Amino acid sequence: MSGTASPTPPAPLTPDLCVIGAGTAGLAVATAAAAFGVPVVLVERDRMGGETGSSAIAALASAGARAQAIRDAGRFGIVVAEPDIRDAALHDHVQRVLAARQPNVSAERLTALGATVISGEARFVSRSTVAVGDQTIRARRFVVATGARAITPDIPGLADLPVLTEASLASLTRRPESLIVIGGSPAAAAIAQALARLGSRVALVEPASLLPGEDPEAVAILRRTLLREGVGLHENRAIRRAEAAKGGLRLVLDGDSQESETVIDAGQVLIAGPHLPAIEKLDLELAGIASGPTGIRVDRGLRSTNRRVYAIGDCAAGAAGGPTAAEEQARLVLRNALFRQGGRFDPAAIPRVTATQPPIAHVGLSEAEAQRQGEIRVLRWPYAESDAAQADRTTEGFVKILTDAKGKLLGATVVGPQAGELIASWGLALAAGRTVQDMAALPMPQPSLAEVSKRAATSFLTPLATKPGLRRLIGWLRRLG
Repeated sequence: MSGTASPTPPAPLTPDLCVIGAGTAGLAVATAAAAFGVPVVLVERDRMGGETGSSAIAALASAGARAQAIRDAGRFGIVVAEPDIRDAALHDHVQRVLAARQPNVSAERLTALGATVISGEARFVSRSTVAVGDQTIRARRFVVATGARAITPDIPGLADLPVLTEASLASLTRRPESLIVIGGSPAAAAIAQALARLGSRVALVEPASLLPGEDPEAVAILRRTLLREGVGLHENRAIRRAEAAKGGLRLVLDGDSQESETVIDAGQVLIAGPHLPAIEKLDLELAGIASGPTGIRVDRGLRSTNRRVYAIGDCAAGAAGGPTAAEEQARLVLRNALFRQGGRFDPAAIPRVTATQPPIAHVGLSEAEAQRQGEIRVLRWPYAESDAAQADRTTEGFVKILTDAKGKLLGATVVGPQAGELIASWGLALAAGRTVQDMAALPMPQPSLAEVSKRAATSFLTPLATKPGLRRLIGWLRRLG
């Protein structure tokens, strides 16, 4: 009798925790659980660490900021020439940034911590079992962290043209001479600004408004900066079609009237959004996991309709929010899954910051959200009142604080240099339940931009100075000597 016997399938793995997806969110869960000595299996179908787009954007934004600083040096009495951008060195800079993070996101690091790393496409075969090829995993708990994938907008003709994405930035060896960025997200704005500062001719096209989730006053400052730096802004213009053109491609937008058109030519086009949750290959229905167009349906504790399964990051409906949110979600899931401690994920409590210049940072409720809760106070202090900002010639910015009538903090927005650092203290104050009066009493170093936050907080107390009762009290105390 001849023939080859079928290989025996490997024995099922039975860890306490199975994490599907090794992006920022999945790695945070798997790394922390393994560090606690919990048996963990981590499944990744593609790249450990997830997409490199955000790191490449940060690297290009930093390079662009240096180039712009050279151009702006004349304001300080320093005579300089236009910066000479060298593509090979710029590409090397981006690669160095990407390489620096690799040791922390490698399979070797997870294996050294005691986790089992499997490469392949995971799919549920029952409510308690996942299969990766011939390997089955029967875990006590599962965490889905598969992220989201970029999609091509439904623009006639665009699917037939070569396009760049955020993920393409890491592999670019030459800057595009001319570029159209499609999107109004923070990533789209950061890419457009960075490449314009590095010498590309850039148009930013958004059928709606730029950064719709951010404070409109803050966005207005960024919009002025982009225009001043040469970015062509085309907001609130529907894209009629895309087509090939001599030397590149062309976008045709709505014009100023119903009959007119606006035509933009460029060598390349880059799509920065939208994204869809990457869950289509998971066979979620076999595990009793409900999902929709925005991702896996989860409760405030990030648990799905299958109580064994959590979902975090961009694949979870209503739970997206970038790396900071992913780490907070990972912490919450670990508290629940490993230590049986409850908790609720609150997206508003997660600080966020754009990679633009100036950056826009926010935590808590927006002004519109706060107003729906009742009477609020809006405290605003400009960078122009800061000696540090004046010395650095970066006076276009502000700190805006939202409180209720008694001083309870509701939200904060900062636009200007170091916004990401300044928002951290407001995030801490919100998390700790501090009031704006507490922040007004907090000593801040001077000269520094931190004093702008203090002055914004102190402005809450200004109306007290005009109250007759308080003035009478001060007068009475003065008579006592």
